[in-house]
Amino acid sequence: MRTLLVADLHLSEHTPEITQGFLDYLATTAVDAKAVYILGDLFDAWIGDDLLDYPHPLADIAKQVAAALSKLGKNGTRIFLMHGNRDFFIGQRFADVCSATLLSDIQEAELHGIPLVLLHGDSLCTLDKDYMAFRQQSRDPQWQAQMLDLPLEQRLALATSLRQQSGDANATKAQAIMDVTPSEVVKLLEKRGVATMIHGHTHRPKVHDLTADDVPAKRFVLGDWDSQHGWDIVIDDDAESTTAPRLRQFPLNSSPVS
Repeated sequence: MRTLLVADLHLSEHTPEITQGFLDYLATTAVDAKAVYILGDLFDAWIGDDLLDYPHPLADIAKQVAAALSKLGKNGTRIFLMHGNRDFFIGQRFADVCSATLLSDIQEAELHGIPLVLLHGDSLCTLDKDYMAFRQQSRDPQWQAQMLDLPLEQRLALATSLRQQSGDANATKAQAIMDVTPSEVVKLLEKRGVATMIHGHTHRPKVHDLTADDVPAKRFVLGDWDSQHGWDIVIDDDAESTTAPRLRQFPLNSSPVS
């Protein structure tokens, strides 16, 4: 049995190769998985679960993905969804359609005997003051309720505008500002009492070695999917042992099966 973790697929009507690649991944690599964790930004933008009621290309994509996830769930694979910085409006309705469990923004877990902390990763980018201010606003229940009360077309336009503003702002920011703050990583590991962290968001896939509470620790960073490649982390076990998490990149036309 194995557990699979992915993040940052950024699915949209403009990324058909990624959508098909993820559907293939779910039908092959994930078919016998114990669990699949999606650690944020499944969609490039999600403006509310009521999108499913409208004839919109993203709604069609969401229904395809939800059906594939639900099929896995009904066959015994546990499905977990976490909010990212692009799809924080995913709600219980969409989770239910996916047969998925919504996770908290920072989630402790024990996967195959390995205690760890899971998160999207944006909350660790504390040097990006402008983004952190937006993050605080966008997680406020009152603000979210006001946004969800807007007509669908207005929310779609707002999402497009926010993506454009984010792209423009990021183009002028130093790379270090848009990465996680190392001291925040250590602080979170020590607060949660674990030595393994898995996150996405930064689009900088790597396994980092560090120290927390004077013991060796690891931070696994998932990569973002593109039209050619996907990324995941796999944790295997068998009757005798559990393997350490493995970060993998793979071509979308050939999802990994082991």
